[in-house]
Amino acid sequence: MTLQQEIVGNAMQMAVVSLQPGQTVYCEAGKFLFKTTNVTMETRLSGPSGHGGQQQSGQGGGMGGMLRQAMGTAMQVGQRMLAGESLAFQYFTSQGGEGTVGFAGVLPGEMRALELDGTRAWFAEKDAFVAAESTVDFGIAFAGGRTGMSGGEGFVLEKFTGYGTVIIAGAGNFIDLNPADFGGRIEVDTGCVVAFEEGIQYGVQRVGGLNRQGIMNAVFGGEGLSLATLEGNGRVILQSLTIESLANALKKAQGGDKQGPTGGLFSTHAG
Repeated sequence: MTLQQEIVGNAMQMAVVSLQPGQTVYCEAGKFLFKTTNVTMETRLSGPSGHGGQQQSGQGGGMGGMLRQAMGTAMQVGQRMLAGESLAFQYFTSQGGEGTVGFAGVLPGEMRALELDGTRAWFAEKDAFVAAESTVDFGIAFAGGRTGMSGGEGFVLEKFTGYGTVIIAGAGNFIDLNPADFGGRIEVDTGCVVAFEEGIQYGVQRVGGLNRQGIMNAVFGGEGLSLATLEGNGRVILQSLTIESLANALKKAQGGDKQGPTGGLFSTHAG
């Protein structure tokens, strides 16, 4: 059943979801805004099973089935902990009539509803996920994560499979591209990557070492650039604003950046 939803707002959008009786949607902690009273809310450590969001009871029965279920939950929690994700999901189910739930991202920007038909998975940057139907499976994909985990960059992807609707959010405006339209390969700032379809090959490389340009980058507040290489034929969604650029802009607006071209190493004093 396709999730009935409407994206509303401009600079800071939100998704208003209409749930049919018995229909369930889940989100990560911090993305929920409001709900009607006929919608129940439950917090679980385990992710959806792809079978209506209900955990498979026993998985074979007896103590063995319970142990496998507990081990599976522990592995999911461990993966999310390593990825810096919220450890729990919040589930919302409509009881006795149509219910309404509101969700939003954490930064000013756009939202998008992706429809999964079971043929292709979607990968999303770890902060992009907002909510999804319980028929959509959630997983952690560490593609490109080796560089990120060792370098502290956090290049961890979330993987969505199955059938149904996934709602994502990004900062600024969305830009839709297909590497096949640009010779099969594009390179973008890793902070601009929001989501892409299965079939796109993803890699990360660091540029800007201790050469002349690298020294200038360090002096003026930069420490090199991480580029994501996206290859193949499929949809890619980028965002026009990165968290790093937003944080730097807020820092300057608050007067926190005192080491610009007229300060620090290049400051001059009259006298």
